[in-house]
Amino acid sequence: MTSETTVTPTTVVNGTTNSPFIQVSSEIGTLRRLLIHSPDRGLGKVVPSKAQDWLFEDIVNLTMMRRDEYDYYVKLLLYFLDPATVRGRIADLGPDSDRDFFKPNQPGYFKSDKVIDIQVLLADILTDEVVRTKLIASICGIERTSFKTQQQLHQYDPVELAKIMISGSLPDQTMLFSPLPNFIFTRDIGIVINDHILLNKPAKPARTREALLAQYFFNYHPLFANYRNKLIEIPDNEHAFLLPDADVNRDVTRSTLEGGDVMMIAKRHLMIGVSERTTLYAAQQVMRLVFEKNLVDTVTIIKIPKKRDYMHIDTIFTQVKRNMWVLLGSLGRLGDEAKKRDVLHFFAQKDLSEELRIIQFSKGNEHKPREIENLEDLLADISKTDLCATEPVQFVYSGNNEFPFGAREQWTDSCNLLALKEGVVVGYDRNDRTLEAFRQVGFDVVGAAELLDRFERGESSPETIQNTFIMLPSAELSRARGGSHCMSLPLLRDEI
Repeated sequence: MTSETTVTPTTVVNGTTNSPFIQVSSEIGTLRRLLIHSPDRGLGKVVPSKAQDWLFEDIVNLTMMRRDEYDYYVKLLLYFLDPATVRGRIADLGPDSDRDFFKPNQPGYFKSDKVIDIQVLLADILTDEVVRTKLIASICGIERTSFKTQQQLHQYDPVELAKIMISGSLPDQTMLFSPLPNFIFTRDIGIVINDHILLNKPAKPARTREALLAQYFFNYHPLFANYRNKLIEIPDNEHAFLLPDADVNRDVTRSTLEGGDVMMIAKRHLMIGVSERTTLYAAQQVMRLVFEKNLVDTVTIIKIPKKRDYMHIDTIFTQVKRNMWVLLGSLGRLGDEAKKRDVLHFFAQKDLSEELRIIQFSKGNEHKPREIENLEDLLADISKTDLCATEPVQFVYSGNNEFPFGAREQWTDSCNLLALKEGVVVGYDRNDRTLEAFRQVGFDVVGAAELLDRFERGESSPETIQNTFIMLPSAELSRARGGSHCMSLPLLRDEI
C-alpha cells in the first residue's frame, strides 16, 4: 500500500523494529509520538440546531481555530517531537503563509512520523481497493445513505475521500452526512496500554463513525502492522437490549468507553473512570482483559458525577510531574474552612465529592478490592508508591481554589493538560487563576508564540526546558469543551 502521503515509521527497517513504535507506561514520560487531528472543514458545518446532537457546545470560527490556535499546538508538538520539520521555519509559517505546512495531504505538509494526523492514515489505507470498498459500505450503512451516494464515493481519490469521510461533505460543500467535530479529540478513540492499543466504544451515536474509522486504520495501516495482535476490543454485553429498562440502566446493560476516562498512570497501574460517557460494565471488562493479558497489576476505577461538567476523568485531573497533579478542588480533599469559603457549598443540592467513589483492584485478588476515601489520597499514593516520588506531593487547583473560578476554569479545561515531558505541560491561556496557581509553585508560565521564538533564537530548547506551563491560545478551541490532553493520543513515551 503506497501513496504520496503515506507516513512510514523511521524505526522500522526490513520489517523489524529497532525501538518500539508504540509504548506508553505513564502520563508524564517524554512524549515521542502521538496521533492528532487538525480541525477540518466539518467543524465549519456545525449549526446551532444540531450542535447538541453532534456533541458540540458552541459555534466556532474555524479559520481562527486553525490559524491562531491549533497551529501553535502543532508547532509545539513538532518542536518537541520532530524538530527537524519545523526548526528555522517558524517565521515562514505565520498567518500570512499558504498554510500548506499544516494541511494534511498538501504539497508542503510536514509529513512527520512523530506527529501524525489521522486523516493522513485514513488516506493511506484508502489506496487499498479492498479496504476502500469495505469502509465505504460500512459508513454508508451506519449513515443510511442511498446506494447512489455509495457509488458516488467510489469516484473520489483517497485523499479527498478521507476528507469526505471525516467532514461529511463533498468538495463543493454539499453535505452527505453529519460532520465529526469531536474528531479533534483523538484521545477518545483509543488508548495505548504499555504496548497494546485499547479501542474505545463511544457512548453517543454522533461518534460512531469515529470509532469505525479508528478500527480501520489501526487494523489496516502499515504503521500498526506489528501491533494487530495487540488490539484490545471490549465485548458487548450480549443481549443487553432484551433486559428490562435497558436504556435506563445503561451502566449495567451497555458497554461504552472513551479514552478521556482511561489513564496509563504507571507501568503496572491503569486508571479507568466511570462517567457520563464510560459505563461500569465497560470498566469491568477492560479490567478483566488487561489482567488476563498481564498488562498491569493494578486497576483503579474512579466513579465521578454523571454531569456534563465532568465528562471524563481527565476533565477533573491530569498529571504534571511525578509528584504534582492539577485537579478540581471540590472533588479533591478540601478542609472545612475551604468549604465554608465556597458559596456553592451552601447552595448546591449536595456535596459533589459524595458522588466520587474510588475502588482499587489487584490482579489475582479482584474479589478483595480496597476503597480509597478521596482523590488526593489516591493521587498521592500513585506518586509515592507507583512512581517513587521523593519530593512532597503537590496539588495545583483549578482556579487556584477560589470561588467561583475553580468551577469556571474547570469548564474551560484548566485540569486538562498534556505533559510533553515531566514538568512541561500545555494548557489554555484563558484560565488566569489556574495559571497563577502554577506560578505560585515555581512554574514559568509562557505563551506558545513566545516560547517558539525563544527556541528559534536559541535561548531555550525542548531538551533543557523545565517546570513550564505553555499557554495555548484558546478563544475558539475552548468552545469545543476539550483541552490539550483530549487533543492527543500518545503512542510512544519514554519510561520514567
